[in-house]
Amino acid sequence: MRLAAAALAVFVALALQTTLAFTLSARGVALDLVLVVVIFVALVNGPTAGLLTGSVAGLAQDALAGGIVGVGGLAKSLVGFLSGVLGTQFIVTGAAHRFVVFFFGALLHAGVFLGLYQVIDPRGLGVAWRAVALQAAVNAAVGVGAFILVERTPEWYQRRKLSRLSLRSRGGG
Repeated sequence: MRLAAAALAVFVALALQTTLAFTLSARGVALDLVLVVVIFVALVNGPTAGLLTGSVAGLAQDALAGGIVGVGGLAKSLVGFLSGVLGTQFIVTGAAHRFVVFFFGALLHAGVFLGLYQVIDPRGLGVAWRAVALQAAVNAAVGVGAFILVERTPEWYQRRKLSRLSLRSRGGG
């Protein structure tokens, strides 16, 4: 079940990333939904799941985006593994702690990604570190929001179910 949920999340993130990328980038918002899913899976399921999810998601994103296939896969694999290690070694349950993991995971991803491109092509890619920091902050906010949504959905569903039962018992009585 966890594998299916992770695969579905990666698929949805890839679909949203490829369809919404132009809209979001035109508004000045940089967001890597695939990276958010990789870190999320790593924090929930551990380093092995983070490594595997990062590899598959990164390679799929590389194949769809063009460019050098494997650079994003390696960067996301490393981030997924290290996020999973942090999630198992430390208590990462608060929103602030999760924000830090998502933020520094995004910075590490950008550093590895841009560093590998610099090694491959000395001209490299132009680096606007403010844009990288903004993307890391946006990714972190979306990641924390995803955790809140996933954790609170069963509670909201249960409340709704109980309120319906309460209304039925009053009306049917």
